[in-house]
Amino acid sequence: MRLILSTLLLLLLPALGWSQTQTITLEEAIQISLENNYQLKQAENTLDLRHIQERSAFADLFPSVSANVQRNLSIGRQFDETTGAFDDLSIHRLSTGISSSVTLFNGFANINNLRSSRYETQSQEEQLRRVRENIIFNTASSFLNYILAQELLEINRENLITANRQLEQVRAQVEVGRSPTVDLLNQEAAVANAELQVVNSENQVNMSRLNLIRQLQIDPLAEYEFVLPELDTNGVIPQEYNLQALVTTALENRSDLRSEESSIQSSLYQLRATRANLYPSLNLSGSLGTSYSSVNPFSYTDQFFDQNISRSIGATISIPIFDNFNRRTNVRSQEINYRNALLALENTRLQVTQEVNQAYNDYISLIKELESSERSLAAAERAYETELQRYEIGASTLIELSQSNANYVQAQSNRVQALYNFIFQEQLLDYYIGRLDTNIEF
Repeated sequence: MRLILSTLLLLLLPALGWSQTQTITLEEAIQISLENNYQLKQAENTLDLRHIQERSAFADLFPSVSANVQRNLSIGRQFDETTGAFDDLSIHRLSTGISSSVTLFNGFANINNLRSSRYETQSQEEQLRRVRENIIFNTASSFLNYILAQELLEINRENLITANRQLEQVRAQVEVGRSPTVDLLNQEAAVANAELQVVNSENQVNMSRLNLIRQLQIDPLAEYEFVLPELDTNGVIPQEYNLQALVTTALENRSDLRSEESSIQSSLYQLRATRANLYPSLNLSGSLGTSYSSVNPFSYTDQFFDQNISRSIGATISIPIFDNFNRRTNVRSQEINYRNALLALENTRLQVTQEVNQAYNDYISLIKELESSERSLAAAERAYETELQRYEIGASTLIELSQSNANYVQAQSNRVQALYNFIFQEQLLDYYIGRLDTNIEF
């Protein structure tokens, strides 16, 4: 009975909303995303396929061997070798053999195919690495956006608390006749606006959370608690970067660029393999076989193991003369593909240079924005505190105080956004120069 009750309780807990909350840190989020992402799994499967194709190209260098066994029964009017006449016979025949052939020369097509396959495997390995970098970067970005949304929500909540506190002060002043009724109405409107900002921020937090869950590809109906990393917001130190060094590093490290370079090498060897079809080919072959027939007067042992044994060895030279220009057409097509790949590589190099250049310029701009937002926040805070003191002694109006408070809240938001945009831009620089790894630190 106790076992039945325990089982029913376990089944009812999810329905009652009593589910265990899973805590996820940034590092865990990255690992979960890497484990669940279908694009990464597809890239891994494609790499496995490339390894198989590479082994197949390597096996083409070795001889091919095949064996055959044939057994048949012929019934009908046939020539009898023992009597020299035609009779109605049932003849049993058995033949077996083994054959082998090897390509001695085919214009080095098999060697070039193997080299092409190896470079294609290297290209796929670099593509897999870039897919991992994309997943890590997107996961960290989603996590960072979630943190930023939480910070802005906290600012708006504190602003709502301040607005409610001021509302109580204004109400008290109105009741004793120190402030006009319109101040009370204005402050009530300010509180309502602050409440709206909190609602909007809460919606933004929920949206950021859903985007993060979607990035991790986990159950959206389960309960999660994302553990925010500790950010040293006071110790953010801009790094000094050299643009030319960043571009050089990107051109050397970017996985997508190295993938294209390997793919071009693969295309080059594939072009050489295609050209090999214009040359003669030389194949060496050999076979060994034996047979047995029931119309032969000799025994099975004599026929199969002695009299009917056959051996052969031969060489075949194949010289291409005319095939409706198909071989030359294939060569020309491969040459055009190779030239297009070179153009695409040059365009990718230019794109990488532009991406790094833009990221560097944005980083420099964010350094200035970070410094400006810090000065603006300090000034807005002093202005608000001064305006609050002036209002308390009746030297300022509620409108002036509300405006000062709005400026202070906006300065806080600008400071937080500048800070997180700066942190994000540092990760973006690492991503564009191909230096991103799983050990991301904010």
